[in-house]
Amino acid sequence: MRRLKRTLFISDLHLDPARPEATARFHRFLDRALPGADALYILGDLFEYWVGDDGLTLAFPAEIASALSRASRLAPLYFLHGNRDFLAAQGFADATGAALLSDPTRIDLYGRPALLLHGDTLCTDDTAYQSFRAQVHDPEWQRAALAKPLAERVAMAERLRGESEGAKQGKSLEIMDVAPAAVERAFEDCDCDLMIHGHTHRPGRHVHRVAGRDRERWVLPDWYARGGYLEASTAGLRAVEAA
Repeated sequence: MRRLKRTLFISDLHLDPARPEATARFHRFLDRALPGADALYILGDLFEYWVGDDGLTLAFPAEIASALSRASRLAPLYFLHGNRDFLAAQGFADATGAALLSDPTRIDLYGRPALLLHGDTLCTDDTAYQSFRAQVHDPEWQRAALAKPLAERVAMAERLRGESEGAKQGKSLEIMDVAPAAVERAFEDCDCDLMIHGHTHRPGRHVHRVAGRDRERWVLPDWYARGGYLEASTAGLRAVEAA
């Protein structure tokens, strides 16, 4: 019997030592869901924060990197940065066996062009966040941040995480969700009918009518509660809960 071709997509796991249940779920996912897959795409925010590749000297990042390295022997791994792990670089790629992708990236998914992105660039109505994103993606800012001692960067990441959670309290869900106009532009720019992303923590399937065609957008779930992944195969796409 022929094996069904399938590719897996995850994002927004926000792995952290303080959430061991999510980490255990991630290890089970790699052990149970990944074998036999054609590829695994991680679309950002794998970690609650990533302070630089020298953080691999810390126990928890090293544990996850080791698990990914073992997984890379089962299937090709691809990593696209999120808003929490944007400092992951070649050292992370070397340690995990994952190929780093630009945001956005267009792939061929069993004959169907698909656009992959983390999703935060689509949230254009959240102007405060977009200003912050532009700052932390500036090469000069990143060089200055990475020049700080590791312990200081960890403290900075903890502070920024707290500030981020506080800022969300004063924003509506609509402001933090994708802007329809940004989604339409992304579909037109990539000239494809399928988009997969995370970031908003509002999983689901959406259909957009763009330039006279129906386009399909899948939003991946976060792993704060249950978690899950998207499985694409020659038979179609389906959302799967994590075990």
